[in-house]
Amino acid sequence: MSTRIVVDQLALDYVNAETGATHRAVEHCDLRIAADEFLCIVGPSGCGKSTLLSAIAGFLAPTHGSILMDGRAITGPGAERGVVFQEYALLPWMTVLDNAALGLKLRGMARKERYAEARRFLAIANLHDVEHKYPHELSGGMKQRVAVARTLANAPEVMLMDEPFAAVDAQTRMALQEELIRISLRSRLTVLFITHSVEEAIFLGDRVAVMTPGPGRIRTIVDVPFARETRTWTAMNANASFNAMRDRLLDLVRQPSHHAATAEAAA
Repeated sequence: MSTRIVVDQLALDYVNAETGATHRAVEHCDLRIAADEFLCIVGPSGCGKSTLLSAIAGFLAPTHGSILMDGRAITGPGAERGVVFQEYALLPWMTVLDNAALGLKLRGMARKERYAEARRFLAIANLHDVEHKYPHELSGGMKQRVAVARTLANAPEVMLMDEPFAAVDAQTRMALQEELIRISLRSRLTVLFITHSVEEAIFLGDRVAVMTPGPGRIRTIVDVPFARETRTWTAMNANASFNAMRDRLLDLVRQPSHHAATAEAAA
């Protein structure tokens, strides 16, 4: 399997707008993401998960190191990388169909063609019967599926997802997770998925990368041994190996960083 994204010795700083102080969010970060892989990243709050995703999306420039996609440096946003955030970012005055087709319209695709393409991905997301509704008429879970369909309609090679299901209730979240597995398998995308939930990461991912407390780096990457085609929450909740893996990853997330552990030992 070929490598799609390469993160090499990445450091990311940002400046506090109020104080002007520079804060290092990510340092010495190395990561390889294969083509067609579903990779999840977990870690404690403030470890730089979302900052790392923003850099891969091209919204942030590396302070040090590099990010490559298919051997070329990422220097800004690109249509080959679709992003789905926690916020739905749907335009309230547009119908579901128009929201799903928006990126295609901005790229200059003719009305008939872009609607046909948008309808194809709305159907994949089980939204074919709500295309004429407006965002205020949809549940939170349906809005998030529209956001996913809109991203897929733009035919990205990589989909970057930053805690997209965090704002919905637990039952809807489980349904969306099962739906995302089905969609990703059908669309054969490379997916980078940021989450604070270890259970969600194991349920969705081919591999799970664990980040250290900030400034974040990759502590370890764990292979998920369960076939994604067979994953449902009913099956996983009854699987002792799933529960054991969850407990193992939770322990890894809770461990202090190497720097913190060294300082603690010295004290």
